[in-house]
This record gives sequence, C-alpha cells and structure tokens, in this order.
Amino acid sequence: MSMIGEYLRLTAAELDRAIQDPDWALGFVEEVQDAEEEKKPELAVARHFSTYKTWDMLRFLLARTEFPVNVIHGEEPFAEGEDWGYGPPRYLRPERVRLAAGALRATSYAQLISGVEPAELTSAGVYPLGWAEANSLEWGRPWYDGLTQFFDAAARADDAMLLWLD
Repeated sequence: MSMIGEYLRLTAAELDRAIQDPDWALGFVEEVQDAEEEKKPELAVARHFSTYKTWDMLRFLLARTEFPVNVIHGEEPFAEGEDWGYGPPRYLRPERVRLAAGALRATSYAQLISGVEPAELTSAGVYPLGWAEANSLEWGRPWYDGLTQFFDAAARADDAMLLWLD
C-alpha cells in the first residue's frame, strides 16, 4: 500500500461546513475525486490534486528552504478523531493558500534540488526509499510543478485547501 499526498480545493463556505461536519467533508472529497477521475480537468479548474508518492520528498526539499507554509501536511487540524488513510486531514485557510502559492511560484524546482545529494534523502528516511540513482531527484519535478499550478489556481479563486495522506 502506498502513501499518497492528497489535496482538495474548497470555497470558504465549504471549508466552514467541512470543519463543522467532517463526515460531509469526506463524502465531498470522494464525490470530487470520483468526478474528476472520469473527466481529468486541467489544474486551473481541478478541485482535487495528488502529489502521488512524492509528498515526503517535497516535504524534505521544502523544509530545507524554510518554506513559510506547510503545503504537505496542512496547518490546522480538524476531524482529529478521523482517519483519512494515514491520520486525520488538515487544512489551509485562503490567506495561507495565497502565501503558499506565491512562495511556490518564487521557488523553482531547480532551486529546491540545488546542492542536494540523493544520499541525503536516504539518510533522512524519506519515503518512498530508493534514492540511489543519481537522477532520482528529477522524479519530483512534474509533481512540484503541478502542485505549484494547483495552489496558484486555488489562490486566484480565493479557495482554502484540505490536505491529507491516503
């Protein structure tokens, strides 16, 4: 079983409802995922995004830059008694999504991996192990680019974000 980083864009009203009713939130997540799995919308309009298994790699790389927002796990807990795969979900309010979007745009993937050796990820136990290949750091590039686009679209729409590991 894999650990996958998951994201869902929410309006402010939807976020309020999710916080008040975590069961509704989980149902809404599943509804959006099912609908978008069929239609595969562009990131500019997508409500759901996944960083696949790169979530821990991106966490490691972003932590090295002292990134201002936790775009991997979220910042504010809710549904703390729930397990959405690997623990409860968290969220980012719209102002944190805007801050994250700007910081993601300002930080290229080349900057993230500059000076990093794959052995550092192995030593740190970064999921999913297997960083022996010299070019292994390139694996995260398309996921980081997608995350940047997804946050940018959410920020332009003034959306909040749910984040969880599944």
